[in-house]
Amino acid sequence: MSAADASTIRCPRCGNENRHDSFSCSFCGKRLKIEKIENFVLFGKNIFRRVESEWHTPNPWWLNIYYLFTDPALAFHDINRKRSSAPGYRILLINTLLWGLMGLAFFSHFRIISVNDEAISPFSPLLFWYGLSMFITFLLFGLIFQIIFYFVLTWIFIKGANYAVGFSERLEARFGGDSDEREKYSEAEMSPFSIYKSGTLMQKQQANKYKMLFCAFTPFLLINFIKIIIILIAFPTVDIHVTSDEDFDENIFTLMFNSPVWAVLHIIDAVTIAIWVPILMALAIRELSNASTYRVLISSLTIGILVSIFFYFLRPTLFG
Repeated sequence: MSAADASTIRCPRCGNENRHDSFSCSFCGKRLKIEKIENFVLFGKNIFRRVESEWHTPNPWWLNIYYLFTDPALAFHDINRKRSSAPGYRILLINTLLWGLMGLAFFSHFRIISVNDEAISPFSPLLFWYGLSMFITFLLFGLIFQIIFYFVLTWIFIKGANYAVGFSERLEARFGGDSDEREKYSEAEMSPFSIYKSGTLMQKQQANKYKMLFCAFTPFLLINFIKIIIILIAFPTVDIHVTSDEDFDENIFTLMFNSPVWAVLHIIDAVTIAIWVPILMALAIRELSNASTYRVLISSLTIGILVSIFFYFLRPTLFG
């Protein structure tokens, strides 16, 4: 066997050649190597399985978001076939909107009694503008925070995947980088006997890795909604007297910021970052790089747990 032949694996189902370290056929999805973790069942779902069915047309973005909650393996199988339509950026924007609604939830606990010593009606138009300013403030803060948070955390996950499976090198081999590798794998001709045409589309499009990897933050759609409900129900209400000739009284936030509800919110975030997001990130990285599920999952969970410890479990509100 020549060195060129040893560097590839021919798929027994569609006849196309794949990298020797591929775990599934890049054209038809046939599993070329099987890992025990792919048979792991959680809540009745085999979440780490490799979907082997032929891909025909992309799902709507909203349907893929639904599958990211209910069947993430199927969701990333579809997203990986047309990464330019990945809902990652939409997820960021929807979460930004939820941050704005979170601001309104906080504002509902500020009972404005008077403005410049004049009593104010609960139906005063002035309250609308106060609420709108709170919504916009949280919206803009949420947008900036999440852009930074998503990119930084995704970059850390990529570094872990580089150590575990050589993620960046595998992407370069599939979607760009060295000219020989790109010609051999990214522009590869399919077998004339193959009926699996979706593989050509998957191989030739750009990686769009951030757009796809951002899909791993889908859990925050549910988590942020739950946090809004908790804020509406559990936080205390404080009375506010607005005056134009005095400095803003920062003491009005003391009661709210000292609420034990913050510990609950932080724990919810911590568990999401430690477990849920790493699982989805591992599936996304696995699909993009056609790599080992087990090795990518170990690196992703390790990073998620460390981030949770440093940025959530060490917060004073959890101990004070």
